[in-house]
Amino acid sequence: MAGQIIKRGDKRWLVRVFTGREADGKRRYFNKSIHGTKKDAQKWLTAALRDQDMGVFVEPASMPLTDYLDKWLLTVKHRVRERTFDSYEWLLEKYVRPTLGQKRLCDLKAVEVQKVYNSLTEDKKLSAKTVRHVHQVLSSALNQAVKWRLVVQNPCSLCELPRRVRKEMLCLSAEETKLFLEKAREDKWYSAFLLALETGMRPEEYLGLKWSDIDFDRGFVTVRRALVWLKGGGWKFEEPKTSQSRRTIPVTSSALTALKRHKVDQAEHILKLGADYQKNDLVFASETGTPLLWRNLRNRHFKKILENDGLPKSLRLYDLRHTCATLLLSAGVNPKIVSERLGHASVVLTLDTYSHVLPNMQQAATDEIERMLHAAS
Repeated sequence: MAGQIIKRGDKRWLVRVFTGREADGKRRYFNKSIHGTKKDAQKWLTAALRDQDMGVFVEPASMPLTDYLDKWLLTVKHRVRERTFDSYEWLLEKYVRPTLGQKRLCDLKAVEVQKVYNSLTEDKKLSAKTVRHVHQVLSSALNQAVKWRLVVQNPCSLCELPRRVRKEMLCLSAEETKLFLEKAREDKWYSAFLLALETGMRPEEYLGLKWSDIDFDRGFVTVRRALVWLKGGGWKFEEPKTSQSRRTIPVTSSALTALKRHKVDQAEHILKLGADYQKNDLVFASETGTPLLWRNLRNRHFKKILENDGLPKSLRLYDLRHTCATLLLSAGVNPKIVSERLGHASVVLTLDTYSHVLPNMQQAATDEIERMLHAAS
């Protein structure tokens, strides 16, 4: 018998759907209580048996959402970068579990998820970007629940998200960049700032550089790893962010000269410190040879340079990367070349990120067409 209807009281019916056998041969059923007429119960059973014949019948999972999220996190832990996993845990713990955690997975409705998103936007005043991050994580988890046939549909897919607000990107102009480098020249980490501006590397990439990554003869720097500081303390190296992030970048003779000078200074310090120096072969290392904390680089050096007149005080260390890309695109460098230099996954990402440069590029293209087609011969 594929299914049966059992009367349980006045206008109350137990509908049973045969779903297979246990390992010991015992029959297994999915039970559903229906309130209404027998016709209502038969209608539900007919639909369930039809879905079962089509292979789309899903036995709703009664576990709380918070328990399911624990299971899901275990499956993604070894598939994403450590920092990404930490952000998943944090977002779910702070914004999802407190309000939705005790809801049964099978009972979770789109309207309830939407209410959480609205509250994050209106009550907690979170940015659209943060709310979209919460949605991305929760939706990914529930997409997996659909694949595991624990729920029929992902309720997140029916929700409306706050409109993405593109913030104005902060970067240095050509004149400000020259002023920044002039003021940074006497700083201990001048070579790091110069390299960041020339190559567009991410901070975790140039702070993870080893001397073996620098080819002084050919004038190349190769990105092979990223430095990651662990949540509980300590550090490790990881693969670069994307496959395109593993790249070799040509650098100027000025940058190579600065790096050579830095290497000499570092060698003198290592000789003085002796066995107390940890030999990790890092280009930019602390006094004891351990990786350089980017917060120290930012607070004790980068921010000091920005105190000079003519430089934006709100500039972030990461904005040196944006400055590199903006200067190159503004100078008419092919976006594909800029994309490869930055280690972007695609040139589309580069053009989308630096769309503020496109109007100037379009005008330059128009001027070039004017010169080629209409200039007096």
